[in-house]
Amino acid sequence: MPRQLLLPFGDEPAAPAAAFVEAPSNAAALAWLGRVADWPDRRLAIWGEEGCGKTHLLRTWAGREGAEARAGMSLRGLPDRLPPGGLAIDDADAVPEQETLLHWLNAARDAAVPVLLTGRVPPAAYPVRLPDLTSRLRAITAVGIGLAEDELLRELLARMLAERQWRLDEDFQQWLLPRLPRTPAQLREMVARLDRELLTTGGKITQRAVRDVLETL
Repeated sequence: MPRQLLLPFGDEPAAPAAAFVEAPSNAAALAWLGRVADWPDRRLAIWGEEGCGKTHLLRTWAGREGAEARAGMSLRGLPDRLPPGGLAIDDADAVPEQETLLHWLNAARDAAVPVLLTGRVPPAAYPVRLPDLTSRLRAITAVGIGLAEDELLRELLARMLAERQWRLDEDFQQWLLPRLPRTPAQLREMVARLDRELLTTGGKITQRAVRDVLETL
């Protein structure tokens, strides 16, 4: 019999609406996203650690509202015209030029459209020096996404395994769950490294393989 080929799967998460897992740790952020009319000054910021779902929420909100979605690292120049749905800037704490972020926030204010920012820290903690930008950021309502619960990590693992068509028996899952990384980003990295290990060895997931990967995280 010919040997079965193992094909790599991308490490990027699935579509935002489908891949996001609701949990108590992100309930407050979800609630605020559904109440745009209640945003003070029509501005909101969601913050939290890498991989907690900020980008998923931002893209879902922007798609639903018809907002202009931009990545902070690539934000340049001035907007020609903002749609009435609003402005969404992902990783706003990583915008290279402070003046650019200030101009975009001012443009959204002049257009009277809502603004959604995401970052690893609240806007008041962004590393900025411009006084005008500092005052605008401090005035933005910030909602944090908390540490992932055990059930959230369990659900994320199940989805990642299903995406790769991996099958683990119940005993193996019970052994694995207490050893999982405690953040979604590390969990995703663990699964990606296991995936690459299987591509190299052509084998299956074993306790030894999992231990080896965990030691490298």
